[in-house]
Amino acid sequence: MTDDRLTPAQEQRIREAFKAVPFAHFLGITLGSLTRGEATLHLDLRDEMRRNNGIAHGGVVASLADTAAAFAIMTTLETEHTTTTIDLTIHYLRPLLKGQVTAHARVLRAGRRIIVISVDIFDEAKTIVAAALTSFIKLP
Repeated sequence: MTDDRLTPAQEQRIREAFKAVPFAHFLGITLGSLTRGEATLHLDLRDEMRRNNGIAHGGVVASLADTAAAFAIMTTLETEHTTTTIDLTIHYLRPLLKGQVTAHARVLRAGRRIIVISVDIFDEAKTIVAAALTSFIKLP
């Protein structure tokens, strides 16, 4: 059995990195739990994040998924590396109408250069509303 917990220093480094992401703060994304290869982030849906008919804009959901994936990766990276998104496929399964949205990202495979992550997005009733598969490239 492996220990998926991060050291306090690793978690602190990731939380500090999160504080330095202006777009996440602009959207109101908050960092939840972190374990090795996984991250959970939250977002309170606001009126200005909706499109017609009161449904959450797909770009907001995709941004939450992308941000969650990036922080799941950070739990596995050495400090001298960074990453950037090279692909994001998202499937919207149900309309997202209100409340807190949660993204749970999990690293599926971390290769030498390419990292593949799955992200599930849940509404406040813990019903899955979207699923994403994304790839990042590791940069020095």
